[in-house]
Amino acid sequence: MVNLGLLSGTKSVKSPSVNFRIPYYTHWGQSLIVCGSEPVLGSWNVKKGFLLRPVHEGDQLIWCGNIAVPSGFSCEYSYYVVDDERNVLRWEMGKKRKLLLPEGIKDGEVVQLHDLWQTGGDALPFRSAFKNVIFRESLSLIIERPEGVIQDKLDGEDLILVHFKICCPNVEEDTSGSGRLRVDSNLVMLVNQSGKQIVFILPSVLQFGWTLLCTLFLLLNAHSTYKYCKYGKTGSISLETGPHRELSVDSSNNQPRYIFLSDGMMREMPWRGAGVAVPVFSIRSEADLGVGEFLDLKLLVDWSVASGFHLVQLLPINDTSVHKMWWDSYPYSSLSVFALHPLYLRVEALSQNMPEDLKKEIVKAKVQLDLKDVDYEATLATKLSIAKKIFDREKDLILKSDSFQKFFSENEDWLKPYAAFCFLRDFFETSDHSQWGRFSHYSNDKLEKLVSKDSLHYDIICFNYYVQYHLHLQLSEAAEYSRKKGVILKGDLPIGVDRNSVDTWVYPNLFRMNTSTGAPPDYFDKNGQNWGFPTYNWEEMSKDNYGWWRARLSQMAKYFTAYRIDHILGFFRIWELPEHAMTGLLGKFRPSIPLSQEELEREGIWDFDRLTCPYVKQELLQEKFGSSWTYIAANFLQEFQKGRYEFTEECNTEKKIAAKLKSCAEKSILLESEDKIRHDLFDLLKNIVLIRDPEDARKFYPRFNLEDTSSFSDLDDHSKNILKRLYYDYYFHRQENLWRQNALKTLPALLNSSDMMACGEDLGLIPSCVHPVMQELGLIGLRIQRMPSEPGLEFGIPSQYNYMTVCAPSCHDCSTLRAWWEEDEERRRRFFKNVVGSDALPPSKCVPEVTHFIIRQHVESPSMWAIFPLQVLL
Repeated sequence: MVNLGLLSGTKSVKSPSVNFRIPYYTHWGQSLIVCGSEPVLGSWNVKKGFLLRPVHEGDQLIWCGNIAVPSGFSCEYSYYVVDDERNVLRWEMGKKRKLLLPEGIKDGEVVQLHDLWQTGGDALPFRSAFKNVIFRESLSLIIERPEGVIQDKLDGEDLILVHFKICCPNVEEDTSGSGRLRVDSNLVMLVNQSGKQIVFILPSVLQFGWTLLCTLFLLLNAHSTYKYCKYGKTGSISLETGPHRELSVDSSNNQPRYIFLSDGMMREMPWRGAGVAVPVFSIRSEADLGVGEFLDLKLLVDWSVASGFHLVQLLPINDTSVHKMWWDSYPYSSLSVFALHPLYLRVEALSQNMPEDLKKEIVKAKVQLDLKDVDYEATLATKLSIAKKIFDREKDLILKSDSFQKFFSENEDWLKPYAAFCFLRDFFETSDHSQWGRFSHYSNDKLEKLVSKDSLHYDIICFNYYVQYHLHLQLSEAAEYSRKKGVILKGDLPIGVDRNSVDTWVYPNLFRMNTSTGAPPDYFDKNGQNWGFPTYNWEEMSKDNYGWWRARLSQMAKYFTAYRIDHILGFFRIWELPEHAMTGLLGKFRPSIPLSQEELEREGIWDFDRLTCPYVKQELLQEKFGSSWTYIAANFLQEFQKGRYEFTEECNTEKKIAAKLKSCAEKSILLESEDKIRHDLFDLLKNIVLIRDPEDARKFYPRFNLEDTSSFSDLDDHSKNILKRLYYDYYFHRQENLWRQNALKTLPALLNSSDMMACGEDLGLIPSCVHPVMQELGLIGLRIQRMPSEPGLEFGIPSQYNYMTVCAPSCHDCSTLRAWWEEDEERRRRFFKNVVGSDALPPSKCVPEVTHFIIRQHVESPSMWAIFPLQVLL
């Protein structure tokens, strides 16, 4: 473009300019954009951001660009990778960058920003687990501004001000209460190419722990090498690892006057810690009533501190009172993702003026419910009964208190629907809100009438408020105690909610109620899993930027400084089953790219009824049911071709078969056990090759492990080869980019909604896109030694784990270490040979030496965290 100002002969006024510079490798068709808070950088509209240009410097690809700005300019900004249409492909994690032009900058002077791409891992020190717990004592702010010295030096024509930034999460305090970290100018000489003297200036801003450390230097035109080092309170010097860092200053006329050098993380031995995992209901104490309680966490925190642990990991603690029976004890089936479980309430802490009759009732209940196993129903009923008696005495005092009013105003968005739901559940004697008549469909008007102070049941509504208020107080007390003791409290975020929950009642549009979620066959279950939860309507959730998820995480952050994302693979894709399924095999991934009818027909596949309907031949019936086959055929199937059968309309799903069998069993007309017949009939139902999409009959999905079916075995060789190729493509290739994009839309909404440290349970059939995305987002993965993610390994090798992982010998989803060791002699021998490295006969019992070896393996692994189930340690 022609510069008219230069050609006209008139002198143009130059404003200051900012020069962006960042090394980043991109693929063909990708570019880098700077987008920020000011109009010149697009006002956070990436389509209008500032496009950088690539320059090769040696083996590095540097993206750079120069933009004019007014004096006194300041903004926030981030870098984005975009395609040719400026669609965002990925973006930086962590906090927004801040830019403030130095005071006194003159027209025409250049401020150059040397940045490094920020990954999620770079943001970890800023998460509350480290910021508020592990490194909380490191907070120190020293301000030294030798501005006069700096200004004097800047009066020289060829001097440049370089502002170093480094993140060092773990700086110990010295005796004066402050640490020291600086660019070392003695051990590593800072020498410019011309050999001229370098002027050293004291740090201007030094903030310890998790924040950026800023140091100032004055530098002549130079190519400098340097490293950072830490000075301990004893005078010891710790130099960072790795190669020298380099800084080259351009000697051309357009050289910058100021350089802001962001050097990322200090390179040193990364911080590592250990923790203990235990569900709240197992933390028993002399003070509890029948079950572990929130206040018992304080005792576990004390034990953790004495044992050298920095983390306590829990199972989900949300209310699961769907059926009001013992099977509600399953902690992953939430009645509400916001409400806490009344089971964990300490009734003795409800009142400071407990009457004698209630004190005696509590003492008696403690004795009766102090059992080897938790009596879930009796314990919950007893606690609610006692709490109700205290509430009746003190409700006016509590409900009018400032503390309760504050709690209510901060939580009423979920608290009022929860209290109304609990009332309706008990009134209609079911949580199935489709059975609630005019209350089946939620509305704000109906809710306000249900919770109205004028209603006859207002006391019942307020009692639910009251219980949640005290649960909040007790868990908050335990959480604050944990923080002060330097112990991270880690929660658990279940992947699903119960079909009959407050959330599906209030937000039915956010769920696909005609589906069920689970997992494909894996280590845990060769037939797959069906958890029964409805899958999420991600398209609907995205309309308010995943507000339901953000609110859910914000609520968790009131108590926890870290959390585990249950089945993180579900945020890439979920295994979706029809609502009428009971087992987990006949599912499909959502989202996924199906096989279209046109695609299959091009390959010579056309008999879709043959491939999608259960393939039941008379020989198969005889093989499975023996002499009873005619009875089975007469009651569940019908012959439609010679020797070929199909299920009748009343028996063509797993739930229908189960209902029919239950009816037959009650009439005592079954010739074999109900379980065996159900299992064999389900096998027949699954004897298919393709699953037809229930929402689009021209789309198909390969049945998992289709080669195991007789339906597949009876096909011609051409069809087999085609279907095997399409199967492999569907499960291992064609979805990867789709799943990556899906995760990069959903997971950042979770991660950015709180400052908790996030860990992802990435076990099972893991797509190849999962680990790169987790690394990019700073998500810490899970490594269980007996369930290695590496192909061909029977046992994981802790010494080879990545730093961004939690390692553990077992977890709540599998057997204990002792049970695992003792249940399989051949596996035990293989472990002893391949992992311990011994040809000797291993002990048949899990003796202390075995446990010690396995614990030590994990403690010494490179993983950021080694977290042990309590029973492994004991």
